Amino acid sequence: MAENYAKETICIQSGWKPKNGEARILPIYQSTTFKYESSEAMGRLFDLEDSGYFYTRLQNPTNDYVAEKICELEGGVAAMLTSSGQAATYYSVFNICEAGDHVVMSATVYGGTFNLLTCTMKKMGIECTVVDPDDDIETLNKAFLPNTKCVFAETIANPALVVLDIEKFASVAHAHGVPLIVDNTFATPINCNPFKWGADIVTHSTTKYMDGHGMTVGGVIVDSGNFDWLAHAEKFPGLCTPDESYHGIVYAEKFGKGAYITKATAQMMRDLGSIQSPHNAFLLNVGLETLPLRMERHCSNALKVAQFLENNEKVAWVNYPDLPGNKYHELQQKYLPNGSCGVISFGLKGGRSAASDMMDQLKLAAIVTHVADARTCVLHPASHTHRQMTDEQLIEAGVAPDLIRLSVGIENVDDIMNDLAQAMENI
Repeated sequence: MAENYAKETICIQSGWKPKNGEARILPIYQSTTFKYESSEAMGRLFDLEDSGYFYTRLQNPTNDYVAEKICELEGGVAAMLTSSGQAATYYSVFNICEAGDHVVMSATVYGGTFNLLTCTMKKMGIECTVVDPDDDIETLNKAFLPNTKCVFAETIANPALVVLDIEKFASVAHAHGVPLIVDNTFATPINCNPFKWGADIVTHSTTKYMDGHGMTVGGVIVDSGNFDWLAHAEKFPGLCTPDESYHGIVYAEKFGKGAYITKATAQMMRDLGSIQSPHNAFLLNVGLETLPLRMERHCSNALKVAQFLENNEKVAWVNYPDLPGNKYHELQQKYLPNGSCGVISFGLKGGRSAASDMMDQLKLAAIVTHVADARTCVLHPASHTHRQMTDEQLIEAGVAPDLIRLSVGIENVDDIMNDLAQAMENI
């Protein structure tokens, strides 16, 4: 938007801007194809000479209006929706990596991301070195190789709740001539804009807070436009040498700051096809309209619940960055001064078995795989999302065997605390 609106206004007004007589609400362009008057007009689209729509696997107006809104919230230059957060993570890395390349990744990322980069992409010839996000710059530097192409981390780790020192990771990445990719799912652009601290590319699982209702799976990639691909052309041939599948186009030369997302759309999405459905994008847009209101409530509720847990005699430990005594409180205050997220991790004095027993006693909070929506829910990551990891990997990822991930919803906070209290009384 031309005006310098606040994020609350952007969530409502950005993206779809109806003209005279057009629908006030973003339409669902539920069509696979789009008609043109001439063969030449469509041909120019296939040559990337004109912008427009011809097949929803590549682009769709509904999706693009929603991507534009998220892009503006993050302060980027271009964005692309994907079918899931996992697809967004995969595309964000694979868009600049190929067989024989190397990635540096924070150890505390979400288990699915850990598995994707260390196992699945390894089968594609892309190696990954895992680093402790608390390592100093000298130690981090040792992880880089001549073929390193990017660094991947999370603003707030899921479920370890490690707050990333974005400036530290950005400075190390840039010293080695590679971009920093940050998954900003838990913080959302309401609570943190990683681009302001040096990150180059941001991803989200829009399935979480952005949707907010547990209705739609989706992801998004946003590019800051700040990384100079041509300055490191030897590292990024996919962006800086001719793409023969598009008549020799050099993305970084032809599209400038839009090169990364143009390649992701025109090449990655064309060939791999993980598009978000227009209907899901429409529902995502509905969720985005209330994102600032919900994040404020999630954070205020979570802080009260974390304080309640700290004072409960059956609780062994509580991890929530907003608590003054937390290891990452200083980084939270720097990067997330208005609140981190609604997710808390904690353990009970009875250990792993007590965690399972307590969860079974909950009445309001549900045991689900999901996290970060309007409803309070719990998960035992060691038994569920991270169960593919060894004990050593779990510890490295900050996931203790007794860790309970509590996603605090926007219900009445007293009801949430009363539910936890009665569950712990019954174990």
